[in-house]
Amino acid sequence: MTDDARDAAEEESAFSHPPVDPDATAAYGDHPDQVVDFYAPRGGEERAPLVVVLHGGAWRAPYDRRHVTPFADFLARRGFAVANVEYRRGGTIPAQGGEGPVAGRWPDTFDDVAAALDALPALVRTALPQADPGRTVVTGHSAGGQLALWAAARHLLPAGSPWRTDRPAPLRGVVALAPIADFEVAGKLDVCSGAARQLLGGDARFEERRPYADPALLLPTGIATTLVQGRTDAVVPMAVAEAYADAAAKAGEVVGLTLLEDVGHFPLIDPAADACAVVAEEITQLAW
Repeated sequence: MTDDARDAAEEESAFSHPPVDPDATAAYGDHPDQVVDFYAPRGGEERAPLVVVLHGGAWRAPYDRRHVTPFADFLARRGFAVANVEYRRGGTIPAQGGEGPVAGRWPDTFDDVAAALDALPALVRTALPQADPGRTVVTGHSAGGQLALWAAARHLLPAGSPWRTDRPAPLRGVVALAPIADFEVAGKLDVCSGAARQLLGGDARFEERRPYADPALLLPTGIATTLVQGRTDAVVPMAVAEAYADAAAKAGEVVGLTLLEDVGHFPLIDPAADACAVVAEEITQLAW
């Protein structure tokens, strides 16, 4: 099987599962995309670790949280309480060059992730009482992996940033799945057709805004972090995750990097794939 054929088969498998409706949904703002879906732990646990899921899709409008609901349900069946976060993505206007919807919406995408994470402790008390916010792990896939790493690094944002926090987030850890974790390397590799540059408003604003958004510039976080990456990922190549791990090491922080043989981009969120079980185990290591 060629690499392209394998990628196509992996993507088809990941998207073949029917969406799983949540047990509850709560809003963290007035916009229709400012909502969180909650999945109760299927084992009936009275107090379960909370896993916050940030979906991928290159921060583009067509890809919403519904495509990771089978993954959220998979984690719930593993005994976790799960919060699947929606956020505003790019508009429907094609990106320059006509290659489809633009990636991200500045500053709205970041406004939403920050607001959602800040609102979650109060939301789960009502919507998901089985969740233990004191044992929270944030995970995200692809573009959502960038947002997960960013959410754990808000205390390192430049002074004056509206998203900056006074102290590190009270997280057990972050498990970033094939994350767009280094914008410079992602740009050189043209990951997702220049999505990171679009997210920051294009070439004219890229360098100015990178310190506010690029996880590789927001280190060391002081929060336990693991990256899970397929070695044959052609969507977000492993060089991007390796660059982040290298940047962390230079900043004096050890970041876990789990590289999976013969695994591409989508098995990490595919409940039918062995890679998804590895992801659940990495979350377990931090959560419990």
